[in-house]
Amino acid sequence: MSGSIERFRVSEGGAGPYGVAVGPDGGVWFTLVHAGEVGRLAADGSVRRFAVGAAGSGPSVITVGPDGALWYTRTRDHRIGRIDTGGRQHSFELPTAGAGPFGIATGPDGALWFTELNADRIGRITVDGRVTEYPLPVSGAFPSMITAGSDGALWFTLNQAGAVGRITVDGEIAVHPLPTEGAAPVGITAGGDGALWFVDIGAGQVGRITVDGRVTEYPLPDRAARPHAVAAAPDGRLWFTEWAGNRIVSLTADGRRTGYDLPVPAAEPHGIAVGPDGVVYAALEIGEIVRLTP
Repeated sequence: MSGSIERFRVSEGGAGPYGVAVGPDGGVWFTLVHAGEVGRLAADGSVRRFAVGAAGSGPSVITVGPDGALWYTRTRDHRIGRIDTGGRQHSFELPTAGAGPFGIATGPDGALWFTELNADRIGRITVDGRVTEYPLPVSGAFPSMITAGSDGALWFTLNQAGAVGRITVDGEIAVHPLPTEGAAPVGITAGGDGALWFVDIGAGQVGRITVDGRVTEYPLPDRAARPHAVAAAPDGRLWFTEWAGNRIVSLTADGRRTGYDLPVPAAEPHGIAVGPDGVVYAALEIGEIVRLTP
């Protein structure tokens, strides 16, 4: 289906972008994973870019923190970064060497929670930089994205374990295996129905898990679409990127699916975010941010 899609060039030469978030200043903030930069796209299409480390630092997922700054993971040099809306920045080293931080989200306790791909841990960092790590009860799980749930806990995907995990703010962890073998979940978000919604990049599915652990899976029409990231909109719809399908897709609570084909082939859509006005932004690794007005 066609829609109102606008394209904004934010990088050249395969620098990204990868993660995307709508900031409290109204700008769209994004990571350039291959350039070691974070950028801001203004409403008028102008772009500012900030070097946040070496080109190999790997800024990946970005989110708005409880302090109004943007916080992001540096997957390759194993740090957590912070940049305020004025461009002032700082980064924090993690206790575990080679941890590979990836997903990050603000928790209900006023701290940031993040996943450690390589270390099978969930981390917590306060706004003044104090880090606590919690080992998972499974190894080789590849914890990926994380989000705050309606139950006051944090929920995260375990890509290689084929499971969704839950951690309380006190550090208690539960793991819920998924029914589909090779599901490889990545993106996860809290839906307006109180459940958690996730996408299975390996199985071409959207999944739903209630806070008591009941899982329902919804196969996509294109099982090879490789859904990657998912975000909830203020109207209750879910939006997700189909990396291989070259689409942005919405899903309503009653199961109505609408696909928006991207206007450029092989765009490699990754991160997705929805603003308070319902406008959708997606990061295309070919070097663009797209703005979709439903």
